Amino acid sequence: MANQTLLINPADNIEVALSNLDQGTIIQKGLAKLTLKESIPAKHKFAIVDIPEGGDIRMYGVLVGRALKPIARGELISTNNIRHASDGYKLGKRKTEWHIPDINKWKFKNFMGFHRPDSSVGTANYWLVIPMVFCENKNVTVLEEAFMKALGYKPRLSPYQEFVEKLVCLKNAAKGTEEILKAELKLDANTGKGPQIFPNIDGIKFLNHTLGCGGTRQDAKALCGLLAGYITHPNTAGATVLSLGCQNAQVSILMEEIKARDPHYARPLYVLEQQKIGNEQQMLQEAIKKSFAGMLQANENSRKPAPLNKLCIGLECGGSDGFSGISANPAIGYVSDILVALGGSVILSEFPELCGVEQELSDRCMDENMAGRFMGLMHDYNEKAESLGSGFYANPSPGNIRDGLITDAIKSAGAARKGGTSPVTAVLDYPEKQTRPGLNLLCTPGSDVESTTAEVGSGANIVLFTTGLGTPTGNPIAPVIKISSNTPLYEKMKDIIDIDTGDIIAGKETVQEAGERILDYVIQVASGEIKAKAVEQLHDDFIPWKRGISL
Repeated sequence: MANQTLLINPADNIEVALSNLDQGTIIQKGLAKLTLKESIPAKHKFAIVDIPEGGDIRMYGVLVGRALKPIARGELISTNNIRHASDGYKLGKRKTEWHIPDINKWKFKNFMGFHRPDSSVGTANYWLVIPMVFCENKNVTVLEEAFMKALGYKPRLSPYQEFVEKLVCLKNAAKGTEEILKAELKLDANTGKGPQIFPNIDGIKFLNHTLGCGGTRQDAKALCGLLAGYITHPNTAGATVLSLGCQNAQVSILMEEIKARDPHYARPLYVLEQQKIGNEQQMLQEAIKKSFAGMLQANENSRKPAPLNKLCIGLECGGSDGFSGISANPAIGYVSDILVALGGSVILSEFPELCGVEQELSDRCMDENMAGRFMGLMHDYNEKAESLGSGFYANPSPGNIRDGLITDAIKSAGAARKGGTSPVTAVLDYPEKQTRPGLNLLCTPGSDVESTTAEVGSGANIVLFTTGLGTPTGNPIAPVIKISSNTPLYEKMKDIIDIDTGDIIAGKETVQEAGERILDYVIQVASGEIKAKAVEQLHDDFIPWKRGISL
């Protein structure tokens, strides 16, 4: 019989229900027994000792809250009896010992990638069209309409367009509301993509955004850094950049940021400035011709073998639930440790979701300067959020809370497990580039899309994204592999989720076994043998982080 509950750390005074438990259920605790005083929904927690009012509540071995009133042994932990609390942090001793996994199985494995002049290797090969400012979004959309179907990257007619046409036919046949509501969408309609003109180019991506002017100069510079990260990214073959001319995010700043990331940048790059050219039609014509010529050159590159240490994996979560921290997150944490042991790189971000584990992560930093930078970024970020009336404590969403993540510290302690156990080799502030192998901490918001956008901009050529509630988040240029924390979610959302780790909860699979299965899948996706669901569904989410205010 599978376990009903889980005590994550011997120091904890709450446990997790692995399935719905009725009031009166008896839980065996060693030689003693515990009787539940109320029903405990799956994913939620209950007290295993009597906790006084104001008493510490510990999970994952860290402080995650304090009791608002006395909580009896066997009672549900909820927003009615707990408030957010977390331990303070200070500069401590280095604790860089870690659980190095056995990597013999992976030492001589390769993936098939696109090799770049700067020695990086891409898991894909995309052409980019980028606006320097939101004023150019309309022109970027015109180019998207011109290119996507003509080059075979998009169906001539989507199944949803065909469905609307079907409804129009019903309307024209004088059918009423009842018949229209009974109509069915058919995803196997004859709406296939045309032949691709450039077989070695995975697609052409258009990075519309809402920044570039009207904000602070710091935001403009950060945007240029992010865009430079995408232009110099291993998954990018080349880029076309549209500039208006008068915006804060000047082309000269972009060029400085490109040079800082790749001093010898040698891929096709075309920059067109509308206020210099004048005629919009002429500019679009030039953009189309130059982009097409650049893609001719980019198509000459093909996949070749590369060692796994050329992978840089972004570690992300969204729509988390009470199982995320005990199934999907530790599973990709094991992947992280394998990749680090092989000499590869991983990026852990979402700083509001590292609240409560600052001490552990700062102690894992390789030197005191690095630890100090991490603690400074965490402190400054939280202080700014609090000055606006909402600190890290406000991070959990209603969905998180409904599914057992009652406080930010509970959520954070589980989220941090994505980073495995290896030492921190670099601490990066947005939108800095990852340059050191090992575990990198990148300052980003907890927002799924902003954080994923930033991880890829920093250099992640593939992203592992865990979810307990389900989310369609993807990225324009890096495959985002979705991993469910529980099997019911996977069965419900197979169209957007790639891998299920629910067998960990059911006791049918270990965290290590799930991690190895995930890494095998990563290699296939990185080699172009399998398309991640987010890539198939064209989930091209791109949102730069705006840290300043509008002026």
